[in-house]
Amino acid sequence: MSKANILYFGDSSSGSTSAHRAEALRRLGHNVIIIDPYLAFPKSLKSKISGMIHFRTGYRMLQGRMARWALQVTQNMSKPELIWVDSGELFGPLCLQSLRKLGCQIVLYNIDDPTGKRDGHKFDSLVKALPLYDLVVVVRDESEKECKNLGAKSVMKVWRGYDEVAHKPFEHAEEIPEKFKSDVAFIGTWMRHEKRDEFLLDLIRRGIPISIWGDRWEKSSYLTEIRPHWKGGSLSGRHYVAAIQGAQICLGLLSEGNRDLHTTRSLEVPYAGGLLCAKRTSEHQQLYEEGVEAVFWVDSKECAIKCDELLHDDSRRESIRDAGMQRVRSLSVGNEQVCSAILNALFALQLL
Repeated sequence: MSKANILYFGDSSSGSTSAHRAEALRRLGHNVIIIDPYLAFPKSLKSKISGMIHFRTGYRMLQGRMARWALQVTQNMSKPELIWVDSGELFGPLCLQSLRKLGCQIVLYNIDDPTGKRDGHKFDSLVKALPLYDLVVVVRDESEKECKNLGAKSVMKVWRGYDEVAHKPFEHAEEIPEKFKSDVAFIGTWMRHEKRDEFLLDLIRRGIPISIWGDRWEKSSYLTEIRPHWKGGSLSGRHYVAAIQGAQICLGLLSEGNRDLHTTRSLEVPYAGGLLCAKRTSEHQQLYEEGVEAVFWVDSKECAIKCDELLHDDSRRESIRDAGMQRVRSLSVGNEQVCSAILNALFALQLL
Protein backbone atom coordinates (compact mmCIF):
# COMPACT_ATOMS: atom_id res chain seq x y z
CA MET A 1 0.00 0.00 0.00
CA SER A 2 1.06 3.63 -0.40
CA LYS A 3 2.61 5.71 2.36
CA ALA A 4 0.23 6.18 5.27
CA ASN A 5 0.08 8.38 8.34
CA ILE A 6 -0.07 6.01 11.31
CA LEU A 7 -0.77 6.99 14.90
CA TYR A 8 0.93 4.28 16.96
CA PHE A 9 0.08 3.70 20.63
CA GLY A 10 2.73 1.48 22.16
CA ASP A 11 5.77 1.09 24.38
CA SER A 12 8.31 3.62 23.14
CA SER A 13 11.22 2.46 25.31
CA SER A 14 14.38 1.58 23.44
CA GLY A 15 14.64 -2.11 22.70
CA SER A 16 10.98 -2.95 23.28
CA THR A 17 9.28 -5.20 20.74
CA SER A 18 6.61 -2.51 20.34
CA ALA A 19 9.18 0.12 19.40
CA HIS A 20 10.70 -2.36 16.94
CA ARG A 21 7.34 -2.72 15.17
CA ALA A 22 6.93 1.05 14.94
CA GLU A 23 10.39 1.31 13.38
CA ALA A 24 9.52 -1.48 10.95
CA LEU A 25 6.48 0.50 9.79
CA ARG A 26 8.75 3.50 9.27
CA ARG A 27 11.19 1.39 7.24
CA LEU A 28 8.25 0.42 5.05
CA GLY A 29 7.88 4.11 4.22
CA HIS A 30 5.00 5.08 6.50
CA ASN A 31 4.87 8.21 8.63
CA VAL A 32 4.59 6.89 12.19
CA ILE A 33 3.89 8.96 15.29
CA ILE A 34 4.49 6.80 18.37
CA ILE A 35 2.78 7.72 21.63
CA ASP A 36 3.41 5.71 24.78
CA PRO A 37 0.16 5.40 26.82
CA TYR A 38 2.13 4.39 29.93
CA LEU A 39 3.58 7.91 29.97
CA ALA A 40 0.11 9.46 30.14
CA PHE A 41 -0.24 9.02 33.90
CA PRO A 42 3.19 7.89 35.13
CA LYS A 43 2.41 8.41 38.83
CA SER A 44 -0.56 6.08 38.59
CA LEU A 45 0.94 3.51 36.27
CA LYS A 46 4.59 3.43 37.34
CA SER A 47 3.97 3.45 41.10
CA LYS A 48 4.51 0.02 42.66
CA ILE A 49 1.28 0.16 44.65
CA SER A 50 -1.13 2.00 42.36
CA GLY A 51 0.35 0.29 39.30
CA MET A 52 -0.44 -3.10 40.81
CA ILE A 53 -3.96 -1.99 41.75
CA HIS A 54 -4.64 -0.85 38.18
CA PHE A 55 -3.13 -4.07 36.80
CA ARG A 56 -5.33 -6.23 39.02
CA THR A 57 -8.49 -4.26 38.25
CA GLY A 58 -8.03 -4.20 34.50
CA TYR A 59 -7.26 -0.44 34.48
CA ARG A 60 -10.98 0.28 34.73
CA MET A 61 -10.49 3.15 37.22
CA LEU A 62 -8.33 4.94 34.63
CA GLN A 63 -10.70 4.67 31.70
CA GLY A 64 -12.31 8.12 31.92
CA ARG A 65 -8.93 9.84 32.18
CA MET A 66 -7.44 7.65 29.44
CA ALA A 67 -10.30 8.48 27.08
CA ARG A 68 -9.84 12.23 27.60
CA TRP A 69 -6.07 11.88 27.23
CA ALA A 70 -6.38 9.86 24.01
CA LEU A 71 -8.59 12.54 22.46
CA GLN A 72 -6.39 15.38 23.70
CA VAL A 73 -3.16 14.01 22.21
CA THR A 74 -4.78 13.77 18.79
CA GLN A 75 -6.25 17.28 18.66
CA ASN A 76 -3.29 19.09 17.10
CA MET A 77 -2.13 16.46 14.61
CA SER A 78 -3.08 15.65 11.06
CA LYS A 79 -5.77 13.02 10.70
CA PRO A 80 -4.11 9.60 10.45
CA GLU A 81 -5.16 6.93 7.99
CA LEU A 82 -4.67 4.30 10.66
CA ILE A 83 -4.41 4.00 14.45
CA TRP A 84 -2.28 1.06 15.61
CA VAL A 85 -2.75 0.01 19.24
CA ASP A 86 0.03 -2.29 20.43
CA SER A 87 -0.87 -4.51 23.41
CA GLY A 88 -3.90 -2.37 24.31
CA GLU A 89 -4.60 -3.27 27.95
CA LEU A 90 -5.01 0.42 28.86
CA PHE A 91 -7.65 1.08 26.20
CA GLY A 92 -11.24 0.21 27.04
CA PRO A 93 -14.45 1.12 25.16
CA LEU A 94 -14.37 4.79 26.21
CA CYS A 95 -10.87 5.19 24.75
CA LEU A 96 -11.85 3.50 21.52
CA GLN A 97 -14.97 5.66 21.23
CA SER A 98 -12.77 8.75 21.60
CA LEU A 99 -10.33 7.52 18.95
CA ARG A 100 -13.12 6.59 16.56
CA LYS A 101 -14.04 10.27 16.41
CA LEU A 102 -10.97 10.69 14.19
CA GLY A 103 -12.79 8.72 11.51
CA CYS A 104 -9.96 6.32 10.68
CA GLN A 105 -9.40 2.60 11.01
CA ILE A 106 -8.05 1.09 14.24
CA VAL A 107 -6.06 -2.12 14.55
CA LEU A 108 -5.14 -3.94 17.77
CA TYR A 109 -1.92 -6.00 17.81
CA ASN A 110 -1.45 -8.18 20.89
CA ILE A 111 1.14 -10.95 21.31
CA ASP A 112 0.11 -11.79 24.89
CA ASP A 113 -2.87 -13.94 25.84
CA PRO A 114 -5.57 -11.30 26.39
CA THR A 115 -8.39 -13.82 26.64
CA GLY A 116 -6.45 -16.26 28.82
CA LYS A 117 -6.24 -16.54 32.60
CA ARG A 118 -2.55 -16.09 33.48
CA ASP A 119 -2.69 -12.32 33.98
CA GLY A 120 -5.91 -12.22 35.94
CA HIS A 121 -7.94 -9.08 35.15
CA LYS A 122 -5.15 -7.22 33.31
CA PHE A 123 -6.93 -7.32 29.94
CA ASP A 124 -10.50 -6.75 31.14
CA SER A 125 -10.74 -3.28 29.55
CA LEU A 126 -9.22 -4.53 26.29
CA VAL A 127 -11.67 -7.42 26.08
CA LYS A 128 -14.65 -5.06 26.42
CA ALA A 129 -13.24 -2.90 23.61
CA LEU A 130 -12.70 -5.74 21.11
CA PRO A 131 -15.87 -5.02 19.07
CA LEU A 132 -14.68 -1.44 18.45
CA TYR A 133 -11.52 -2.45 16.57
CA ASP A 134 -11.61 -2.90 12.81
CA LEU A 135 -8.98 -5.64 12.98
CA VAL A 136 -7.60 -7.61 15.93
CA VAL A 137 -4.24 -9.34 15.45
CA VAL A 138 -3.27 -12.22 17.78
CA VAL A 139 -0.72 -15.03 17.87
CA ARG A 140 -2.55 -18.19 18.97
CA ASP A 141 -5.52 -20.24 17.77
CA GLU A 142 -7.34 -19.92 21.10
CA SER A 143 -7.05 -16.12 21.04
CA GLU A 144 -8.37 -15.97 17.49
CA LYS A 145 -11.44 -18.04 18.36
CA GLU A 146 -12.11 -16.32 21.68
CA CYS A 147 -11.78 -12.79 20.27
CA LYS A 148 -14.33 -13.66 17.59
CA ASN A 149 -16.68 -15.03 20.24
CA LEU A 150 -16.25 -11.79 22.22
CA GLY A 151 -17.45 -9.70 19.28
CA ALA A 152 -14.32 -8.72 17.35
CA LYS A 153 -15.28 -7.78 13.78
CA SER A 154 -12.26 -9.33 12.13
CA VAL A 155 -9.42 -11.34 13.67
CA MET A 156 -6.07 -12.22 12.11
CA LYS A 157 -3.59 -14.73 13.50
CA VAL A 158 0.13 -14.20 12.87
CA TRP A 159 3.36 -15.77 14.04
CA ARG A 160 5.45 -13.83 16.47
CA GLY A 161 8.59 -12.56 14.77
CA TYR A 162 12.01 -10.96 14.82
CA ASP A 163 13.13 -7.50 13.83
CA GLU A 164 15.21 -7.32 10.65
CA VAL A 165 17.45 -4.56 12.03
CA ALA A 166 17.41 -4.87 15.83
CA HIS A 167 18.15 -8.61 15.79
CA LYS A 168 20.61 -8.68 12.92
CA PRO A 169 23.57 -10.90 13.89
CA PHE A 170 27.10 -9.59 14.19
CA GLU A 171 28.96 -10.00 10.91
CA HIS A 172 32.09 -11.25 12.66
CA ALA A 173 32.13 -13.44 15.78
CA GLU A 174 35.07 -11.52 17.21
CA GLU A 175 32.78 -8.48 17.54
CA ILE A 176 30.87 -10.24 20.32
CA PRO A 177 32.12 -9.15 23.76
CA GLU A 178 33.63 -12.00 25.76
CA LYS A 179 31.20 -11.47 28.66
CA PHE A 180 28.28 -12.48 26.43
CA LYS A 181 29.81 -15.77 25.29
CA SER A 182 28.50 -18.95 26.92
CA ASP A 183 27.81 -22.64 26.43
CA VAL A 184 24.07 -22.75 27.14
CA ALA A 185 22.18 -19.47 27.56
CA PHE A 186 18.74 -18.63 28.84
CA ILE A 187 17.62 -15.03 28.37
CA GLY A 188 14.38 -14.35 30.19
CA THR A 189 12.58 -13.25 33.33
CA TRP A 190 11.87 -15.25 36.47
CA MET A 191 8.10 -15.72 36.58
CA ARG A 192 5.99 -16.84 39.52
CA HIS A 193 4.32 -20.23 39.04
CA GLU A 194 6.21 -20.94 35.77
CA LYS A 195 8.92 -23.07 37.48
CA ARG A 196 11.63 -21.81 35.17
CA ASP A 197 14.05 -21.83 38.08
CA GLU A 198 13.30 -25.49 38.82
CA PHE A 199 13.88 -26.39 35.18
CA LEU A 200 17.20 -24.54 34.96
CA LEU A 201 18.31 -25.83 38.34
CA ASP A 202 17.78 -29.40 37.18
CA LEU A 203 19.98 -28.69 34.15
CA ILE A 204 22.64 -27.23 36.43
CA ARG A 205 22.53 -30.28 38.70
CA ARG A 206 22.92 -32.50 35.63
CA GLY A 207 26.15 -30.68 34.78
CA ILE A 208 24.94 -28.40 32.00
CA PRO A 209 26.90 -25.09 32.00
CA ILE A 210 24.08 -22.54 32.12
CA SER A 211 24.32 -18.75 31.81
CA ILE A 212 21.19 -16.74 32.72
CA TRP A 213 20.35 -13.15 31.85
CA GLY A 214 17.09 -11.59 33.01
CA ASP A 215 15.19 -9.74 35.70
CA ARG A 216 13.67 -10.88 39.00
CA TRP A 217 15.80 -13.98 39.51
CA GLU A 218 16.52 -12.76 43.03
CA LYS A 219 12.91 -13.79 43.79
CA SER A 220 13.67 -17.45 43.14
CA SER A 221 13.69 -19.70 46.19
CA TYR A 222 16.65 -21.45 44.55
CA LEU A 223 18.73 -18.30 44.26
CA THR A 224 21.67 -19.69 46.23
CA GLU A 225 22.29 -22.38 43.61
CA ILE A 226 21.29 -20.26 40.65
CA ARG A 227 23.23 -17.10 41.55
CA PRO A 228 26.63 -18.31 40.17
CA HIS A 229 24.93 -18.80 36.79
CA TRP A 230 23.01 -15.49 36.78
CA LYS A 231 25.03 -13.07 34.66
CA GLY A 232 22.84 -9.98 35.00
CA GLY A 233 19.50 -8.33 34.29
CA SER A 234 17.48 -8.09 31.11
CA LEU A 235 19.29 -7.50 27.83
CA SER A 236 18.31 -5.34 24.89
CA GLY A 237 19.82 -3.97 21.71
CA ARG A 238 23.16 -5.35 20.60
CA HIS A 239 23.79 -6.92 24.02
CA TYR A 240 20.73 -9.12 23.50
CA VAL A 241 21.96 -10.21 20.08
CA ALA A 242 25.48 -10.77 21.45
CA ALA A 243 24.20 -13.12 24.17
CA ILE A 244 22.21 -15.14 21.62
CA GLN A 245 24.93 -15.32 18.99
CA GLY A 246 27.64 -15.78 21.60
CA ALA A 247 26.02 -18.91 23.04
CA GLN A 248 26.61 -22.40 21.74
CA ILE A 249 22.96 -23.20 22.54
CA CYS A 250 20.00 -20.93 23.42
CA LEU A 251 17.14 -22.26 25.52
CA GLY A 252 13.59 -21.27 24.62
CA LEU A 253 11.24 -21.63 27.60
CA LEU A 254 7.51 -21.11 27.19
CA SER A 255 4.99 -19.48 29.50
CA GLU A 256 2.69 -22.38 30.30
CA GLY A 257 0.18 -20.01 31.92
CA ASN A 258 0.12 -17.97 28.72
CA ARG A 259 -0.83 -20.98 26.56
CA ASP A 260 2.36 -20.49 24.54
CA LEU A 261 3.32 -22.98 21.86
CA HIS A 262 6.02 -20.63 20.56
CA THR A 263 7.42 -17.27 21.70
CA THR A 264 9.28 -14.34 20.17
CA ARG A 265 12.51 -16.11 21.22
CA SER A 266 11.48 -18.95 18.90
CA LEU A 267 12.07 -16.63 15.94
CA GLU A 268 14.60 -14.13 17.31
CA VAL A 269 17.13 -16.77 18.38
CA PRO A 270 17.69 -18.41 14.96
CA TYR A 271 17.56 -15.05 13.17
CA ALA A 272 20.22 -13.58 15.47
CA GLY A 273 22.50 -16.54 14.88
CA GLY A 274 21.63 -18.78 17.80
CA LEU A 275 20.78 -22.46 17.99
CA LEU A 276 17.24 -22.82 19.34
CA CYS A 277 16.74 -25.55 21.95
CA ALA A 278 13.09 -25.39 23.02
CA LYS A 279 10.14 -27.41 24.24
CA ARG A 280 8.64 -29.77 21.68
CA THR A 281 5.26 -28.29 20.67
CA SER A 282 3.07 -28.49 17.58
CA GLU A 283 3.96 -24.93 16.60
CA HIS A 284 7.70 -25.38 17.09
CA GLN A 285 7.46 -28.46 14.88
CA GLN A 286 5.62 -26.42 12.25
CA LEU A 287 8.36 -23.82 12.30
CA TYR A 288 11.46 -26.03 12.26
CA GLU A 289 12.50 -29.54 11.29
CA GLU A 290 13.52 -31.19 14.54
CA GLY A 291 17.17 -32.12 14.82
CA VAL A 292 17.94 -30.31 11.57
CA GLU A 293 16.92 -26.66 12.09
CA ALA A 294 16.31 -26.63 15.87
CA VAL A 295 16.42 -29.01 18.83
CA PHE A 296 13.38 -29.90 20.93
CA TRP A 297 12.72 -31.67 24.24
CA VAL A 298 9.84 -32.68 26.46
CA ASP A 299 11.42 -32.14 29.89
CA SER A 300 14.63 -31.07 31.63
CA LYS A 301 16.10 -34.57 31.45
CA GLU A 302 15.79 -34.74 27.66
CA CYS A 303 16.95 -31.11 27.39
CA ALA A 304 20.11 -31.92 29.37
CA ILE A 305 20.85 -34.92 27.15
CA LYS A 306 20.39 -32.84 23.97
CA CYS A 307 22.56 -30.00 25.29
CA ASP A 308 25.34 -32.36 26.35
CA GLU A 309 25.34 -34.07 22.96
CA LEU A 310 25.48 -30.77 21.08
CA LEU A 311 28.24 -29.31 23.26
CA HIS A 312 30.39 -32.31 22.32
CA ASP A 313 29.57 -32.24 18.59
CA ASP A 314 30.75 -28.97 17.04
CA SER A 315 29.95 -30.00 13.47
CA ARG A 316 26.32 -31.00 14.16
CA ARG A 317 25.76 -27.99 16.38
CA GLU A 318 26.91 -25.55 13.72
CA SER A 319 24.94 -27.37 11.04
CA ILE A 320 21.71 -26.95 13.03
CA ARG A 321 22.54 -23.31 13.79
CA ASP A 322 23.10 -22.51 10.10
CA ALA A 323 19.99 -24.40 8.97
CA GLY A 324 17.86 -22.60 11.57
CA MET A 325 19.15 -19.22 10.38
CA GLN A 326 18.18 -20.08 6.82
CA ARG A 327 14.80 -21.50 7.78
CA VAL A 328 13.64 -18.54 9.86
CA ARG A 329 14.45 -16.17 7.01
CA SER A 330 12.15 -18.18 4.74
CA LEU A 331 9.14 -17.90 7.03
CA SER A 332 8.17 -14.27 6.32
CA VAL A 333 8.00 -13.45 10.05
CA GLY A 334 10.24 -10.38 10.18
CA ASN A 335 8.53 -7.27 11.57
CA GLU A 336 8.46 -5.61 8.17
CA GLN A 337 6.86 -8.69 6.61
CA VAL A 338 4.28 -9.15 9.39
CA CYS A 339 3.38 -5.44 9.42
CA SER A 340 2.98 -5.51 5.64
CA ALA A 341 0.69 -8.53 5.92
CA ILE A 342 -1.47 -6.72 8.49
CA LEU A 343 -1.75 -3.60 6.33
CA ASN A 344 -2.56 -5.76 3.30
CA ALA A 345 -5.29 -7.50 5.30
CA LEU A 346 -6.82 -4.12 6.14
CA PHE A 347 -6.64 -3.19 2.47
CA ALA A 348 -8.29 -6.48 1.49
CA LEU A 349 -11.07 -5.73 3.96
CA GLN A 350 -11.38 -2.36 2.19
CA LEU A 351 -10.50 -0.61 5.42
CA LEU A 352 -7.50 1.24 4.00
